[in-house]
Amino acid sequence: MTRTNRTLTAALLGAAVLGAGAAHGAEDPQVRVWAAACATCHGTHGASAGGVPTIAGEPGDKLYKLLQEFKDGSRPATVMHQHAKGYTDEELQRLAAYFSRQRP
Repeated sequence: MTRTNRTLTAALLGAAVLGAGAAHGAEDPQVRVWAAACATCHGTHGASAGGVPTIAGEPGDKLYKLLQEFKDGSRPATVMHQHAKGYTDEELQRLAAYFSRQRP
């Protein structure tokens, strides 16, 4: 096997392992900790029982935009602006991606 073939094989195997982990619900443990704080209002994994919007399964770019609007104050809120200000933009992106992968 040539060096190029070994490199390609290793890359494909690595991608398969990462893909398998994602397919089985493997999540970044830090994101799960942050998301747990959202459960109080938005329900477990973002699936609200009512009164507060369900965020599970929403497109990640939409969720990220909403979080940015809460953070910069352009979207009115009761408490979301305070929550969003506690995260960096990269952390908000990770949270949005996490909730987009959850089932409503």
